[in-house]
Amino acid sequence: MTEHRPPIRARVTTADHPVTTLELFFDLVFVFALTQVTALMAHELTAHGVVRGVLIIGLLWWSWIGYSWLCNLVKADEGSVRLVLFAAMAAMFAIALAIPEAFHDLPGGLSGPVVIAVAYFVFRSLHLVLFWLIADGDAVLRRTLLRFAPSMLAGTALLAAASQFHGKTQTLLWGAALLADYGGTYLIDARGWRLRSAKHFAERHGLIIIVALGESIVAIGVGVTDLPISWPIVVASLLGLTISAALWWTYFDATAIYGEHALANEPEETRPKLARDAYTFLHFPMVAGVVLLALGMKKVLEYVGDAEHHDLSDPLKGIGLYSLFLGVAIYLLGHVGFKWRTTHQVGVSRLAAAGLAVVAIPLVTKVPALGQLVVLTAIAAALVGYETIRYAAQREELRHGTHSL
Repeated sequence: MTEHRPPIRARVTTADHPVTTLELFFDLVFVFALTQVTALMAHELTAHGVVRGVLIIGLLWWSWIGYSWLCNLVKADEGSVRLVLFAAMAAMFAIALAIPEAFHDLPGGLSGPVVIAVAYFVFRSLHLVLFWLIADGDAVLRRTLLRFAPSMLAGTALLAAASQFHGKTQTLLWGAALLADYGGTYLIDARGWRLRSAKHFAERHGLIIIVALGESIVAIGVGVTDLPISWPIVVASLLGLTISAALWWTYFDATAIYGEHALANEPEETRPKLARDAYTFLHFPMVAGVVLLALGMKKVLEYVGDAEHHDLSDPLKGIGLYSLFLGVAIYLLGHVGFKWRTTHQVGVSRLAAAGLAVVAIPLVTKVPALGQLVVLTAIAAALVGYETIRYAAQREELRHGTHSL
């Protein structure tokens, strides 16, 4: 029997398919987009502004995950697929450029909200059409795509409608658009999707966590771009880097490997459902949490470095403080959900660390910003230290023992 080929120039993947360099290039647009979101929330540092920022992160995430599924079936850097990815990158870049005007259109030029709505429709349509073409010969996958299309169309239509409104109505329509997109996908029978390579899918999501963590480091540098270097800036930057390193450790030291093993060992029929739940949905709070942390870090660096407007004794207040601590808490709660879904175990230590981050907020409201950062660093470092000692034997077996896929 000859292998069925899709009606476009494409090469199917294998079970051990690695992430391609084109996919990494594709992610560069998202690095820029996340940087834009952080800047937008910093500019409108209110609860409403943060909600809007999270909605944009949700839109970016839903855009990105579609291509992580698609490129698990066909190689991103082969045939016609690469041309579609370049076109999708162009659409996403247009969205990223318009993020500063996502809710407040500036006078002159194109309408920012309309640009985002149109570019998002193009981005999602390219994904759906390419998926339909590569599904040629797979009746179950095509039926799933037909069930998926209404939620995609509803989401893009609501986003287009939102571009014609302002204020809370616009925000609510954005929320409705994401609810239609996310909810419609969740309600579809996940067994209709296809997942060929657990290795590729897990690695792909690991790399997007790296992208998000990179944004937290970028936020540190951007926060002091126009300020003279000083010891508070150096100390705060190193503390911020330590927190980012701790978040990296919690994911990549063992969690990512356990997740990949669970996905690879899942029966083929139910593997797409596990991938959807554990990666498509439960990685979103991890990414959103890191972006919120980046916002908090940006504000801390402004407080400790800008001697003209702030004193070292000034505490970080309001949204900046909440973003700093809740960003880490949300990230860790995403881990708890991921571990439960993949291994059916409760991550007690991470749940406790997330709780400490939340409880610490009212306790540090009068502590100087640098001290607040020290407290958060201590929580993150204590988590890593505890898990490193407590699970040393399991980690050794996982990374260097006989455990295999």
